This record gives sequence, C-alpha cells and structure tokens, in this order.
Amino acid sequence: MTRLTFQSSAAAAALALLMTTTTSAFVPLWLGHCRPSDVSIRLPTTNDWNAHLLQRWEIHKGCSFMSLSDDTADESIDIDREQDPSSSDDNDDVISSYKSNLNPRRSFTPTTRIGSTSPKSIDVTMKFGGSSLANSDRIDHVTKLIYDRIHPASDTEVPVRPRAVICSAMGKTTNSLLSAGEMAMEGRVDLEALRTLHLGTCKSFELPERTIQEVERLLNECEDMLNGVRLIQELSPKSLDQLVSYGERCSVRIVAARLNQLGVPAQAFDAWDVGVITDDNYGDAKLLPNAIESIRERFNARIDPNVVAVVTGFIGHDPKGKITTLGRGGSDLTATAIGAALNVDEIQVWKDVDGILTADPRLVPNAVPVSRVSYEEASELAYFGAQVLHPIAMQPALASDIPVRVKNSYNPVAEGSVIDKVGNPDRMVTAITCKRKITLMDIHSLSMLGTYGFLKNVFADFEKHKVSVDVLASSEVSVSVTLDKKQDDYDVSELQKDLSSFAEVELHRDRAILTLIADVKRSSDVLATVFRSFSAHGIQVEMMSQGASKVNISFIVREDQIDEAILNLHQCFFEDRCDVGMIEGGELVS
Repeated sequence: MTRLTFQSSAAAAALALLMTTTTSAFVPLWLGHCRPSDVSIRLPTTNDWNAHLLQRWEIHKGCSFMSLSDDTADESIDIDREQDPSSSDDNDDVISSYKSNLNPRRSFTPTTRIGSTSPKSIDVTMKFGGSSLANSDRIDHVTKLIYDRIHPASDTEVPVRPRAVICSAMGKTTNSLLSAGEMAMEGRVDLEALRTLHLGTCKSFELPERTIQEVERLLNECEDMLNGVRLIQELSPKSLDQLVSYGERCSVRIVAARLNQLGVPAQAFDAWDVGVITDDNYGDAKLLPNAIESIRERFNARIDPNVVAVVTGFIGHDPKGKITTLGRGGSDLTATAIGAALNVDEIQVWKDVDGILTADPRLVPNAVPVSRVSYEEASELAYFGAQVLHPIAMQPALASDIPVRVKNSYNPVAEGSVIDKVGNPDRMVTAITCKRKITLMDIHSLSMLGTYGFLKNVFADFEKHKVSVDVLASSEVSVSVTLDKKQDDYDVSELQKDLSSFAEVELHRDRAILTLIADVKRSSDVLATVFRSFSAHGIQVEMMSQGASKVNISFIVREDQIDEAILNLHQCFFEDRCDVGMIEGGELVS
C-alpha cells in the first residue's frame, strides 16, 4: 500500500476530486487520519497508476513528491502545500482554483512515466475486426494488448498513444443481425443469442451497471425495430443499415468499459459523434469530401487526446442524420479516415494473420509475411483477392502519407506488414494472389479491320448493363475481358445479346485470375520464370494482362489448374526451390 500525507484537508479533498473525476474505474480509495494537520490517502501500490496520479497532481498544483518503487510495501509521500489549515476560506479557494484549472487533456500521459527511460510515444489509431473481438476472452486479450502497447514491458519498445480504437461488431454479430431481419420478415423475432453474447460478456467482466444498461438499451431498441419489421413487412436498405449498426454500437461500449477497468481511460463513441459523415447510398455509403475535416474538428473540440476514443467502425451518418454503412472494408476506412484527420504517426489494422502474406496460407503452407509493401501494391493485392485493406480504405492514408501497419491480434509479437508509399523496391515479386469463379468473355468484331468505334460500342454496352470488368486485353478488332462471380447472370446474358449485334461473343466459365505483384522493371525475368514453370507443368494461359499500375501481371487459367500454378510459382519466387530454375538478369539460376 502507498500512503499520501498532506498538510491540509483541502489538499486531500482536491486530490480526491482529481482522482474521482479523471481516473474513472481505476481503484477504490481509502481516506484516513482526517485531521487538518495530517490528511492521508491510502491506495494500492501500482506504480504506473500512482505515477500517473501524482504527475497530474504536480501538473495542476506544482507539488513535489518522492518516486515510487516496486519493492516498498508501505511508503509515504508528503505533499506540503504550506497552507494555513485553520483558514476555511483558503481551503475553498484551493478547491475552486483546482476546478478552474483542471485540464482534462492532461488526464493520461503514458509516455512520461516517472523514472522511465522509454522512447517518446507515437500517436496511432488501432482497428480490431470481428474475429479479434469474438467473445469475452478475445475482448480481454485485445484490451490487455492495448494496455501493453501503451505501457511496453521493455524500455526499448516504443509506447503508443491510441487516439482512437476502431471496433467491429463482436464475432459474427453482423451476420446474426441480418439473419434476424430475415426472420422478422417471416414473422419471428428472436434476439436471445445476441443478448447472451453481449450481456454475458458484460457480466463476465463485472462491468459497471451503467454500461450494462446502455448495452441493454441498444438491444431493446434493436428488438423493437425488428418487431416493426415483422409488423410492416418491410426491410429497406436504410433499415438494414440501422439494424446492423447495433453490433458495433454494443461492441464499443463493452471495449471502452473494459479498458477503463484495466486503467486505460477510454470513452465509447458512435462514429457520427466523431464526425464520420457519408452520402445516403445505404448499404455502400461513401465518406463525404469534408468528412476528414469534420472528424478533425470533432476530435479537437470534444475529445481529450489522452483518453482513448473507442469508435464504431463501418457506420456513419448521412447529412440528414440517418445511419449508413460504408460497405466492404468499412471499418478499415473508419480507421484510416480518423488516422488521417488526426495526422497520427501510424494506422494499425489488427487482423488474424501475421500481416500481408506472400500467398493464401490456406493453400500455401509456406507463405510468409511481407515486411513492407507500397500502397499501390496493397491495392492491387486487395483487388485481386488477398485479405488486405480494401483499396478504398487506403485512400485517406495515401493522401496523408501515413503508414498503415497490418498486425495479428492473435500473435501481437509478430512485426506485421507496413504499407507506405515506397514499399520494398528490391523485390522481384512481392506476392501471389488469385480470384476464382471467373468468366472470360472474348469479343471479336464482325466488321472489317480498322472499323472505327468498335471499342466505344463495346464499353457503351457494358455501361448500359452495369457490368464491370476485372482484367482486359484488346486489339484493333477484338477484346477479352474477365467478369467476376458477383455479376448477375441475367445482366451478362443481356449484355451478350447486345454485343452480338456487331461482334462474335464467346463465354468461357470456370476460369481464374492468377496475379503476381511484381517489379515492372524486372518483368522480363518474371515472365520468363513464370512461362518456364507453366510450360513444364502444362498450365495453359488463355489471356494475359499487365496493369496500368505497373505492379501487377495477371494470367487467366482454368480454375482446376490455379492451385498447382500458385504452388509452383511460390516455390520459385519465395522458397528457393524452383524446379525449372529462375531467370535473373537474363541468366538461368538453378
């Protein structure tokens, strides 16, 4: 235990006020020996917490104190205010002065712990997905992970100051809410599984009653909404956005309360309360152009930079105040937008893999993390199927030149992968990825060579039927494109009919796109190695395209050959055991 001894009751009262107004759920207090000449406060010996408390006292009152040590069982710190204890007016002045000077922005300074030689902290935003927050055990792990990043065990580790922690819904909550909406349309409302998950998590942590009531209120509101859906038999995209929002809104309240229990000052926020504003394209909303500035203004005006803002990912408000969702990669976009608005040093996205890998580990057991990639490379990887940030989510980080670090919440000691403007230009190939269930469409002009407007007519029909293209290769009288599995079969059929008025159209289904993220300056060596491998193993390439980004080379192959093709190329480029030999600098390297 630690005992703090004061020369006046006013000083002790002011400290007690400081503790109760700024430390929230840290520890209970014991007041004793309450006479004007010798007032003591006894508290548990937890040096980080005591250092934080006394440092704040020094900031606000200019007092001196002794350093704390771990091996002291009962130590005393005397704080001399040199104040006449008999003057009640002076005592009142002390309290009034303290209240007027209290600056909540100094409530938590993890970077300057007393006696610490740790390097200066860096400002970060941290995003955790649903799998990282699946249940009470995972939330406990993540919140302790955050604490450990603020208070690293070694003085050589760089501590972080999380300006915001962005949370997805717990586990499969979003899918469960969508299923609940479908059941409501069928006349049944059942939210018991989600109640058990969220309230059970609250009770397992013994969270404050206020937090439990907030979560219960949200779940009751969700149930009321589902009953409305059941009665009116309507579930519009706008209603769906509101329905799925309850997952994130419950999640952040639980995470913030648990952080406070651990001694990390935190406050839960719905995204619109920190300035996340979008258009009204429900289900796939986009941030408005002024969203970054809106977020910056809200944080500057309302949020203590030393209190962790625990913010809902994936959701926002349109200009009319209606709830929207940001679509695929929405939580990552929330994290990068907030990071850009606050100009943090690093945006951290915590997933369930050790960063960006050289290939899908479910197919390639020897896939390894890539330490550094460029924004451009990461965008191409994500577009062609890799589990990386969605390209849209990277735009705020790219515009502000803020690195994004992808880390594994299940293995936090792993370095992860950094996405920045430079990447690693020394690599020949960065990673291999693929998209499956692709349809290849070959379009040949029926007119004579050199007919003007052929490509214009082709793409006018694609626009008419809202069919998008993945990969394209063209000549003067023909064009080949790939269509992914998300394209509606009816739209593709109608497109084929229109194209047939001026072209011969062939569809080849069950294809796959194999994409290499590679250095274009060494593309000749890359292609030579790839085609040696394909030829040796009978892999037939039906189409090839090098993207305008100059960092990807894509091959269209039969889907039943894609696994073999990836495994063989991974051995060549990443495992130093290429069975056909590598081409480097135009020379064969065995």
